[in-house]
Amino acid sequence: QVHLVESGGGLVQAGGSLRLSCTASGLTFRVYVMGWFRHAPGKEREFVASISTSGTRTDYADSVKGRFTISRDNAKNTLYLQMSSLKPEDTAVYYCAAGVVFGPKREGDFGSWGQGTQVTVPS
Repeated sequence: QVHLVESGGGLVQAGGSLRLSCTASGLTFRVYVMGWFRHAPGKEREFVASISTSGTRTDYADSVKGRFTISRDNAKNTLYLQMSSLKPEDTAVYYCAAGVVFGPKREGDFGSWGQGTQVTVPS
């Protein structure tokens, strides 16, 4: 059974940084494209970033480009999201997800999901 467990969320002041982690088990991590999505209150869940199986290709939502960095450690079965220059509009529950094709940004293209970790940036 696939388990994706996010950690590292919390409360951070605007302009601050956080690093989210997602530890995977029950799947061959290195063959999966991985992504981060977020769900803010009153909004649809949205794509944040994705990374190819080898980590050589990355993709970002325009809203986080230049501020967030996605990375992975296949030896540790772990996905990361380094978030910097955080803004109140980054407040959301952040989810990691596993998919099979790099490029698509729709929820339906990712088959396995974690439970999420809350990130709060007060205004």
